[in-house]
Amino acid sequence: MAPGPAGRRDTMRSIMEPVRISKLMAQRGLCSRREADAYIERGWVRVDGRIVSELGTKALPSARITLERQAARRQTDKVTLILNKPVGYVSHQSDKGYRLAVSLIQARTQYRPGHGGPAFDPAHLRGLAPAGRLDIDSQGLLVLTQDGRIARQLIGDDSSIEKEYLVRVEGRLSAGGLALLNHGLSLDGQALRPAKVQWQNEDQLHFILREGRKRQIRRMCEQVGLKVVGLKRVRMGGVVLGDLPVGQWRYLRPGERF
Repeated sequence: MAPGPAGRRDTMRSIMEPVRISKLMAQRGLCSRREADAYIERGWVRVDGRIVSELGTKALPSARITLERQAARRQTDKVTLILNKPVGYVSHQSDKGYRLAVSLIQARTQYRPGHGGPAFDPAHLRGLAPAGRLDIDSQGLLVLTQDGRIARQLIGDDSSIEKEYLVRVEGRLSAGGLALLNHGLSLDGQALRPAKVQWQNEDQLHFILREGRKRQIRRMCEQVGLKVVGLKRVRMGGVVLGDLPVGQWRYLRPGERF
């Protein structure tokens, strides 16, 4: 159905109204909003060919935004790594005294079979943050990055990156429960995106999701009569956990893409 006059006016208004440049840069995946502000302050951002150096400056959504060489070099220097998070660690800051997953990023826990790839550099801990949650009672692939572009790609509102899980369950699956897990459930009054869920074996399900709501898989299973007793994330996009040992980490390899 074509939008009515009011809808067309709203669309035109959104096209014509200026927006903060930092917001535009984040929306386009150039960097995070925090990084955008830092680049603008340093005069590393051009809008339609002109350098912009004042925070809060706005531009039309159609504006051409480019980064100076210094900003591009700064982005190249940012690192991304993956950790096989054990049960008992939290992915984000907690006020309950739980151990943070980032505390496992040390030289002694780096996975370097044959000593290939770069060695651990403590400078890479600065600004390192998880891109996506993994509960304290879950294990598996956790991405930590200094790069706001990757964080947005994985956890932005418009992200469609697949996340793959192996889930051990107990209980009796309700009639039609498997179909509901694939599509038809809601959380907090909001419908979930279609998923891909199938039995891996008699007590384990295989999930592929394109979103990451809080404790989503556990809450989905509860709605169909199942209790999750083990959850492991094994893939995010094109990056797989593979043979990375529990409690160890490695840098993202050249050529790996989410």
